[in-house]
Amino acid sequence: MASLTGKGMLAGVRVVDLTSVVIGPLCTQILADHGAEVIKIESPEGDVGRHLGGRGHTPGMAPKFLHLNRNKRSVCLDLKQPAGRDVLVRLLRDADILAWNVRPASMARLGLSYDEVRAINPRIIYCGMFGFGQDGPYASVPAYDPIIQGVSGVAGLHELAFGEPRYVPYVMADRTSGLIAVQMIAMALYHRERTGEGQSIEVPMFENMATQVLTEHLYLRTYLPPIGDAGDPRLVNPYYAPSPTLDGYICISANTNAQVFPLLDAMGLSHLKDDPRYCDVAARFANVVEFYRLRDEALRQQTTAFWLDVCREHDIPAAPYNTLDSLADDPHLKAVGLLVEREHPTEGRILDIRPANHVSAGEREAWLPAPHLGEHTLEVLQEVGLSPSQVQTLLASGAARAHTPQHPPGTPLDTPAQP
Repeated sequence: MASLTGKGMLAGVRVVDLTSVVIGPLCTQILADHGAEVIKIESPEGDVGRHLGGRGHTPGMAPKFLHLNRNKRSVCLDLKQPAGRDVLVRLLRDADILAWNVRPASMARLGLSYDEVRAINPRIIYCGMFGFGQDGPYASVPAYDPIIQGVSGVAGLHELAFGEPRYVPYVMADRTSGLIAVQMIAMALYHRERTGEGQSIEVPMFENMATQVLTEHLYLRTYLPPIGDAGDPRLVNPYYAPSPTLDGYICISANTNAQVFPLLDAMGLSHLKDDPRYCDVAARFANVVEFYRLRDEALRQQTTAFWLDVCREHDIPAAPYNTLDSLADDPHLKAVGLLVEREHPTEGRILDIRPANHVSAGEREAWLPAPHLGEHTLEVLQEVGLSPSQVQTLLASGAARAHTPQHPPGTPLDTPAQP
């Protein structure tokens, strides 16, 4: 459907999207942002993400939903009714990807296991995102992001550093796993291009987050027998945080001697360059807590601007500390145009978040605002070959539902956010 997407690396790729909330919608939005045609299938209740993260101007259009569901068309089907499932089957026949994020048993109850979907379309890439791998005792356990952060050790890292377990205050497990799903789908598309073979992909959140934690923090328990404890001491010490300055905070990370030594000179700590505890990378790592304490004491003596000037003069990695309020006004983000003002047909003028990555092959041209529940049901039913009378029968039975927008869809404005 080139008319819906224009350019993009995935132009011509069709995604049937059964996902909801964050992990799946993030995955399919990235595919859509790069040109894929994404048909979002929603139950009559709709994606629960429509109601999470604050209420918008109209019901079911929460801010987070707007940020995760642009460039998709919404079709409302009751898949528990045979007629609703038949429409889905029509879509699957020509689909390249089926993305879903419920437990596998739920897909099986709907008659949508991999074997059943592969029988409809052998070339399909069938990607499931769910809590736990299916070979372990947690296979049937339901999961949301905080469950995975807790069981995978993410919250435990906070306890190790600060004395109490806490969740990272954004849906880290959902978003990490959603990004990994995009990678897996991209590789599967490449594999199919070479071999003609579709395949099933399982993206379990627990195993993926455990992998991220363990590759960072298995540390000295990597060896058999262990030669020490788990936990990278550089990352779990209480000084691993934005450093206080005279008038605020700074984010700084100096590792090599070429970075550390000029900083020590500026701090008035030149003598530490010859101290065997701090004279090279390995020594500083072995004494990281005390080194960070000395560093932070010195940073408190000057302003953030002073230290940023020092760091830029000597090519030391550093940046200002942003709060949620200041992040949107960051001068770099304004310069690169990450935040874009768009006109949503019902939500009015909004700040959208442009894809962060740029590609020379061309980017999607036709941008669609996040849809209302069932906003595109009628047009998609017509596209799959249903007659007007068949469409009316589906609507009358409740197997399909349609939403009529309050305002006709328009082309979103694509202008940089104003300072």
